[in-house]
Amino acid sequence: MTKHIFVTGGVVSSLGKGLNSASIGMLLESRGLKVRLQKFDPYVNVDPGTMSPYEHGEVYVTEDGAETDLDLGHYERFTNSVSNRYCNFTTGSIYHSVIMKERKGEYLGKTVQVIPHITNEIIECIQKLDGPDTDVVISEIGGIVGDIENQPFLEAIRQFGQKAGRENVLYIHLTLVPYLSAAEEIKTKPTQHSVGMMRQAGIQPDILICRMEKHLSAEIKEKLSLFCNVDKNAIIEERDVKPYLYEIPLILVDQGLDKLIIQKLGLKTNGDDISKWLSILEILKNPKQATEIAIVGKYICHQSAYESIYESLIHGGIGNNARVRMRRVESEDIERKGAKACLEGVRGILVPGGFGMRGVEGKIEAIQYARESKIPFFGICLGLQCAAIEFARNVCNLKAANSTEFDVNTPHPVISLLEEQREVSSKGGTMRLGAQPCILQAGTKAFKAYGRQNASERHRHRYEFNNTYKEIFLASGMVFSGHSPGEQLVEIMELKDHPWFVCVQFHPEFKSKPTNPHPLFKEFIRASLSI
Repeated sequence: MTKHIFVTGGVVSSLGKGLNSASIGMLLESRGLKVRLQKFDPYVNVDPGTMSPYEHGEVYVTEDGAETDLDLGHYERFTNSVSNRYCNFTTGSIYHSVIMKERKGEYLGKTVQVIPHITNEIIECIQKLDGPDTDVVISEIGGIVGDIENQPFLEAIRQFGQKAGRENVLYIHLTLVPYLSAAEEIKTKPTQHSVGMMRQAGIQPDILICRMEKHLSAEIKEKLSLFCNVDKNAIIEERDVKPYLYEIPLILVDQGLDKLIIQKLGLKTNGDDISKWLSILEILKNPKQATEIAIVGKYICHQSAYESIYESLIHGGIGNNARVRMRRVESEDIERKGAKACLEGVRGILVPGGFGMRGVEGKIEAIQYARESKIPFFGICLGLQCAAIEFARNVCNLKAANSTEFDVNTPHPVISLLEEQREVSSKGGTMRLGAQPCILQAGTKAFKAYGRQNASERHRHRYEFNNTYKEIFLASGMVFSGHSPGEQLVEIMELKDHPWFVCVQFHPEFKSKPTNPHPLFKEFIRASLSI
């Protein structure tokens, strides 16, 4: 039978439930177990696809085209688990499914209620990852205990534990143990209250992971054990890690968390190998060289809006035994101060995705600076589209060239709406999404990076390069090095006479791992180290 681990949070949000879930998954995989991960989010949006990056951060896209929470990126970066649409559910998606069933008459006229209908739907979603090829499912419950929004999820996982048997279910509670500098004391009361609320919901945590600034003394552990009814050896101390998230699994190993989980769930394991993870940390801490990359975006002030981009740059550094320093540049600052003032001294420039007109001219100016200054450049999604606009205006002499997203009356729409998008009116889940094949042209920088002709990459966009302008771009020195099958859509373009200028319509950051850096990020960092 598939075993289940539920990770909940208490006291405050943003303690790192996703990272801890991913780290636990990585440690169990290192012992030969097959792991799947999923997240339940308590907000009423059906998915995060229509949410602002300022509200939600990055929208992570799975192979099958689901727009999901950014924590699924951590799951895939830390483990070999491949996420899909069954790995992220929200209050909105749960209620939508129940309401659709009610409209079809599937409840046979019964009064539809939170218990049992909503909780049964949640339990069905938990079980979607079960199977003979899965030893452990780790389910993260978003929000914190006490939030009105996540009460149905807590009730559902309580019921699940009762039905599946406590020997098959483990509850891990992540909590904050604050240190009050004025009193010079560690305070356990917030955690006591948090666990108390879990117990009121019918759930007794098996393990506590305590986030803190200061070391937990034996006396404090005794106190937590007594008042929270948790074994002393099941209280895990997790102090803040800087600057690399990839240290978290080692902190948990040092505390014996992996052994504790295996013991409590009665898991049969095969080996214990974290050598690859240790080699990653060795490079991060003692790199042989360094480079500085500018990320020119429009959501820079929100740390998690480009989470996968930042991590993929670190991975590219790992692949070159190098430290990557990141200069985060708001594209609107370039509009005010100029590209040279904001970008001088960097050894590479990356322009990531985004939506809307704000800050686009700053991105275009940054790309012109990279092209003319021969600085390695990497454009992703909107980054490719801005590069096409810049090249059209300044090289092809197509003045006022633009995307129809920004100017529907542009005389030169080098970027235009995908044909399949013209009749779309609903916003959620309607873009070109998920894994799509890409055919690479031999002899190009993209082909050299991948080392093969065929690739598969994840997409999230509505606009695309306008093939009407292909010939004039080719005549002016642009190379279209990657296409969808049949050369219908441009997927990759690059410049001939430039050290490294590569733009992609897809999102390679969604398929990069510290143990296996994406080839384009690896080559981009390599190019930056060579100038």
